Formats: sequence, C-alpha cells, structure tokens
Amino acid sequence: MSAISAGLVVWRPGPQGPEILLAHPGGPYWRGKDRAAWSIPKGLADPGEDLLAAARRETLEELGLEAPGPFEALPPCRLPGGKTVHAWLTQADLDLSALRSNLFEMEWPPRSGRTQAFPEVDQAAYVLAAAALVKVHRGQRPIIEEALRRLRDPPPGSGGGGLAR
Repeated sequence: MSAISAGLVVWRPGPQGPEILLAHPGGPYWRGKDRAAWSIPKGLADPGEDLLAAARRETLEELGLEAPGPFEALPPCRLPGGKTVHAWLTQADLDLSALRSNLFEMEWPPRSGRTQAFPEVDQAAYVLAAAALVKVHRGQRPIIEEALRRLRDPPPGSGGGGLAR
C-alpha cells in the first residue's frame, strides 16, 4: 500500500493575483535549492486518520501556524514515487514571521556518527502563481494547477458553500 500524505494549499489575494503559500524543506540536502524544491505544507497521514485533520496537523507541525478554513478538497495527486497527496484549498493570510517548525534528526555530516537536528521547514513564503509552479516539487504541480483553476473558475453553484470547516 502506498503512503498517503495530506496538506493544505493556502492562498491569499495579492495585487498581482493569487499568492500561494509554499514551504522550503529544512536540512542540509535542500540548502541553497530553490527551483522544484518547495512544497505545500503536508506530511504523512496516520493510518485511519481523517485526511483533512492530518492536513491541518501537518501544517501546524511544519509551520507552527493554523489555517482557519473553510477548506475545499482538491483531487488526490499521485506522485512519481507512488505516494498519494490529498490536499485542500483554503484562503488565509498567515503571519509567516511566526514560523516555527518541528525538528527532525539525521546523521550529519554523512558517516560522521554525529546526529544533528534540523527544522522540517526552514522558510515559508507566499509566491505568485507563476513562481509557485516553478518553485514547487514537480510532482505537486498538478495540485497547484488545480487550485489555480478553482480560484479562476469556481465550480458552478459553489459560492464557497463546498468548503468544509
């Protein structure tokens, strides 16, 4: 069975159009990488966990911030590695100066025998739609593309009523 991740596509209106919140992974492997290195705030769902609850939990763990909702489900996206990402679209203007991420530990430098702690996310930013499509991991581009379609052309009769709290 493939892994299931859940996350949020947080957006806010900007003077040049919608801005999408992306998170840059922490740790030495991602340092200095920008193109196709960023992600929506997301993470693995626990077996049997409600996926929207997992998306909200992961956003809180990775950013130390909560998006209040409402939330609109986007179609699941299967990544090239086999993982499936379930994502929800929500509007929020989060204060990124309050970014606080969980830590993970890994041996660094490799084969040194030393363990170091790194933040799961070392920075987060709202970026314009075109930049988000360049910065986000290639496998997550369909998620961003669908979110942008929804922002441009809301489903008929949705009136925001299809969003869950």
